[in-house]
Amino acid sequence: MQRTARLLPARRRLRKPLPALLFFTDPRRTPDPEAIARRLPRGAAVVFRHFGAPDAEAQARRLLAIARARGLKLLIGQDAALAARIGADGVHLPERLAHRATALRRAHPRWIVTSAAHALPAARASRADAVVISVALPSRSPSAGGVRALGPIRLAAQVRAAGQPAYALGGINNKTARRLLDAGLVGLAAVEGLTP
Repeated sequence: MQRTARLLPARRRLRKPLPALLFFTDPRRTPDPEAIARRLPRGAAVVFRHFGAPDAEAQARRLLAIARARGLKLLIGQDAALAARIGADGVHLPERLAHRATALRRAHPRWIVTSAAHALPAARASRADAVVISVALPSRSPSAGGVRALGPIRLAAQVRAAGQPAYALGGINNKTARRLLDAGLVGLAAVEGLTP
């Protein structure tokens, strides 16, 4: 999937270096995120979503150690305080917190700040470095919540309308990634699609 992500034409127009591939952790669907992080290619990023786990900082520090050793980036989901405390590379904001992107980018200019967008208005309104649009392709994810997948054509239209760097999330794996080469994306994102 990394090879496909690096072929995306929009990567040539980036003002800020962004990873071509994002791995989103999920406590249920990726119970061993450290094992997956150890297999990610150099230049990819881990988005650690801890959902309030009591050992979140310890997990984040272990992932950060792996990221530094493997040439990866580590973004912390939603928790800017944790990201700052451990020296992470940035944050990923859920759609409901996307309005915080401008302030975070100003306070931490070296961070990568991404935000989720589940609909076009959210993608247009985001002031993050990049927006993560979902659900791109049919997915078994419970977080897709029965939402109809965009598909390559509607995804490409949403990326154009968003007017900023965009990743696609949902239903993306080694087999489906090539369907998105012409969608105008800067990268691909996956949860289970990066598991062996």
